[in-house]
Amino acid sequence: MDEQREPLIEFKGVSKTFGTRNILNRIDFKIYEGEVTTLIGLSGTGKSVTLKHIIGMLTPDEGQILFRGKPIDKMSKAEWNEYIGQISYMFQSNALFDSLTVLENVSMPLKYTTKLKKKEIKEKAMARIEQTELTDVADKYPSELSGGMQKRTALARALVTDPGIVLFDEPTTGQDPIRKNAILSMVAEYQKRFGFTALLISHEIPDVYFISNRILALYDRKIVFQGDPEDFESLDHPFRQELISSLESLGEELTGLYSKRHFKVRYQTDLSQRQPDATYAVAVFTIDDIDVISANLGHDVTQQIIRSLGSYINKHFGAVGGFSSRQTINEYATVLPYSDLDEAERITKDFTKDFQEHGMGGIEAAMANEGKSEECVEFKVLVGLAQGKPQIEIESVMEFARFNQKEIAQFSCARGGKA
Repeated sequence: MDEQREPLIEFKGVSKTFGTRNILNRIDFKIYEGEVTTLIGLSGTGKSVTLKHIIGMLTPDEGQILFRGKPIDKMSKAEWNEYIGQISYMFQSNALFDSLTVLENVSMPLKYTTKLKKKEIKEKAMARIEQTELTDVADKYPSELSGGMQKRTALARALVTDPGIVLFDEPTTGQDPIRKNAILSMVAEYQKRFGFTALLISHEIPDVYFISNRILALYDRKIVFQGDPEDFESLDHPFRQELISSLESLGEELTGLYSKRHFKVRYQTDLSQRQPDATYAVAVFTIDDIDVISANLGHDVTQQIIRSLGSYINKHFGAVGGFSSRQTINEYATVLPYSDLDEAERITKDFTKDFQEHGMGGIEAAMANEGKSEECVEFKVLVGLAQGKPQIEIESVMEFARFNQKEIAQFSCARGGKA
């Protein structure tokens, strides 16, 4: 399928050496328009070097970089200006100007790259500041901001020119688990809303899987994988084991649940050796209207809500021998290895009762602490069940569970309700 599409940006045999140290060795990869592509790799392997080639901060020793099929080093001055004018870069260190306020930092690209009037620049900058939840600190300086707010200021500045391509150099570095996922969710939301092409450098495994259309893996100076995040799960290469042992803990940071990879390993270990007629059950939980929650309550609150539900699922089903994983931004799956559908229904009924009486408090508290929305935000928690057997692909069982989902809890900005 990829072979039939024209890439937006393509690296062909690109190499780069600093002194006697070769960083990139004839790397090849493609980036497609309108997608989120994430470049992953161990520290010091040339990820930032790769990114800087795209914007001309570095030039390759050999090979070519193409934009819509044309080598960027063969562009005329006018073509280069048009190309580079479409790209925005969010630096790992944020690169904010200490002597400028948040508003002035965000306004700067408009001031120097457009002919907008002062009033128009301020209006456009303030719109991005509001979208990144920085209105209250618009007149403050970077030194007065938390690390998370500095990161959001850099993001607002990167988006203020309405770029067609945004390059993110380690956007979540130095952030706590909730903030990391909030930033990634923010990138995903804005990419969906504005339709820009995003290239991220990240080592947040597995969190980047949830927002990426495509993964590029840089290892030993070469691209050893490019493709769908799901396909990366089955990559048989030393890179994957090194990356996992170096960067991925058994429990996913945000929720403490299994990562998708370890979820599959656990499933295969527990179920693949059992008799063909043995049964297991799957429960799939979904937080409905996640985009509405993010838009009205903010990304931090959204991640707190996700974390609260995931922690409660882990606590309840782990106590009865189940194991769980976050499958997407707003979805969890739990396997009950030795249960059938009837038993799973009883366990889930107990969970629902317990969650409504005791577990909803964490979600309600997160919502109560955020009062910026004047509208009442309502959303639901859904759960669906399905029964499987060892020879049936678990993805098929999970899809059937999704089809069977029913509401188990309802929330609003004012108070939590019961299904």
